[in-house]
Amino acid sequence: MPFAASAERNVTNRRVVVTGTGMISALGTGTEKNWQAMLAGKSGIGLVTRFDPGKIDARIAGEVKDFVPEEFIDRREVRRMDLFAQYAMAAADMAVKESGIPIGLDTPNGYAPEKVGVIVGSGIGGISSLEEQHRKGLEKGFDRLSPFFIIQMIVNMAPGLISMRYNCKGPNWAPVSACATSAHAIGEAWKSIRLGETDAAIAGGAEASITPLGLGGFAVMKALSTRNDDPAGSSRPFDKERDGFVMGEGAGIIILEEMEAAKKRGANILAELVGYGANSDAYHVTQPAPEGEGAARCMRLALQTAGMRPEDVGYINAHGTSTEFNDANETKAIKTVFGDHARKLAVSSTKSMTGHMLGAAGGAEAVVSVQVLTRNVLPPTINQTTPDPTCDLDYVPNHARDAKVDAVMSNSFGFGGTNAVLLFKRFK
Repeated sequence: MPFAASAERNVTNRRVVVTGTGMISALGTGTEKNWQAMLAGKSGIGLVTRFDPGKIDARIAGEVKDFVPEEFIDRREVRRMDLFAQYAMAAADMAVKESGIPIGLDTPNGYAPEKVGVIVGSGIGGISSLEEQHRKGLEKGFDRLSPFFIIQMIVNMAPGLISMRYNCKGPNWAPVSACATSAHAIGEAWKSIRLGETDAAIAGGAEASITPLGLGGFAVMKALSTRNDDPAGSSRPFDKERDGFVMGEGAGIIILEEMEAAKKRGANILAELVGYGANSDAYHVTQPAPEGEGAARCMRLALQTAGMRPEDVGYINAHGTSTEFNDANETKAIKTVFGDHARKLAVSSTKSMTGHMLGAAGGAEAVVSVQVLTRNVLPPTINQTTPDPTCDLDYVPNHARDAKVDAVMSNSFGFGGTNAVLLFKRFK
């Protein structure tokens, strides 16, 4: 008998909540340090110190300055891991500790390890290890490479190492979708729990690509800001004087749990993840579709999966890269989706302070979105000095704003025309 492609599946629509967060960026290590810096409107951008940029046009980036890997990872293991995986492990550690998630049936109300997934991605992965080992191969021979090279470089080592630490035996994989990577990771983890495939997940992303190859590659594309004489003012989303994005790095990880199980164990529920959209522009390798058509469809998908109306959303954490095309097209997309309500929405880009964390951006901005719901404050878009007629929404300019909103949308769009939108709601 032939296989019936339309065979019924046992599909459920379980509610999914956020119980823990972990974040590392140029603003600092830890969710609280990042949040307080954002409320102060602080920029984490500075001149590159990790290497000499030489003739690279862009000599600024959002480097993480206060990260001590040994605070999270055994010293012997640190030497075997690329920096992006170290960031992922550390952010996961923060999130797991905040959530208190119990894994193992020998723990009261513990999750079966087979029902806990780890979906953590990276846009580029272990590029610093690739550069280092390539130099070593050229100088000493390619038979002298580190035996840890491959596992340092490949992206899925981040979720693999996290799963080993916490005995998570459910789905373990790493999406790679450029700057939408960690939003896709969180959205796919949400779907897995919602459908009953898993009961909990560690999800997000990490990036550490501020290297000669990473910086140089984006620079020759003319994608980066060259405001080298004013690093703090260089990332300026939606401002008329924007001239490109600024590379950032770090990680953003959240803990997702099935709502009833989280309530049963007495978890401190921070927010509910209610919607997720994922689609493609199918237009251009780097430029967004005209009028933000793909982004608009993706935002609508997130609203549809949540069963929410546009007017239910009070704040959008924008993709807001500080590039000419993204900011104008994202603004158009928001107007298309939200109509008259767009004028009442608060929209801000925290990339103005962290820089663009590439594959980690969606995860970090998910953490920020959850904070907005729990703290009742909106982070600003700093460096708003010159109004742009093509970007004419309320971008929470320069200063944080007290505001209680019930739903937050987080946008992430990437090269290749890939889009991901997450929708968080105040838990009730």
